[in-house]
Amino acid sequence: MVPYIQSKLPNVGTTIFTVMSSLAVEHKAINLGQGFPDFAMSAGLVELVNKAMQVGHNQYVHMNGLPALRQQLAEKENTLYTANIDPETEITVTPGGTYAIYTALTTILQPGDEVIVFEPAYDSYIPNIEINGGVPVLIPLTYPDYSIDWEVVRQKITTKTKCIMLNTPHNPTGSVLSANDIEQLRSIVKDTNIFILSDEVYEHLIFDGKKHESMLRYPDLYERSFVCFSFGKVYHCTGWKWATALHHNN
Repeated sequence: MVPYIQSKLPNVGTTIFTVMSSLAVEHKAINLGQGFPDFAMSAGLVELVNKAMQVGHNQYVHMNGLPALRQQLAEKENTLYTANIDPETEITVTPGGTYAIYTALTTILQPGDEVIVFEPAYDSYIPNIEINGGVPVLIPLTYPDYSIDWEVVRQKITTKTKCIMLNTPHNPTGSVLSANDIEQLRSIVKDTNIFILSDEVYEHLIFDGKKHESMLRYPDLYERSFVCFSFGKVYHCTGWKWATALHHNN
């Protein structure tokens, strides 16, 4: 008798990225469904990686990530957002942006906890919530500018609300949070136990003179936030995406 594997996420199905990539191959089309680089890796980067291996930088690293890397990341975020981040206690390097999101959710969620998610959304959000026993509370973004209706958010807040998930700049619409969005968010979470999970992997892909409204800019939001970034999105140098999940402990 062959053992039966019962899926913990039976409704997920095949990811849209796999579907679109397969269709692109089938029809010999340009694949716009996923961010595959169409250029070779930098020769300088290859040389540096090779050099690092030759001089022995190939051993187990600290579970939170290489200390020198975490220090550089802390300095980067301080330069960009004037955020005073402790690289020893507030930065974790993970093997991918999706892994950072999962790590944040599995840290805070207990069965039955509710997480507000704005749709359309990156397709890993809902499965990551459900696999941790959470309940996604879905709110559609408002067409045509794909903005957040904060009155609807207020209506959806309950005693079970554990987290609000944000994505700015937004995938797939390209919308970005505004100063008014920040003020609305502040008023909603003030004096609550609600966490914020802010997916900011596209932090530098912002145009038209707009400012990236990172949670790191605002101490009252930062103290309750996990903020996720991605090397793959920032540097576009490899297909291997490392991310940092930042959490400020009170």
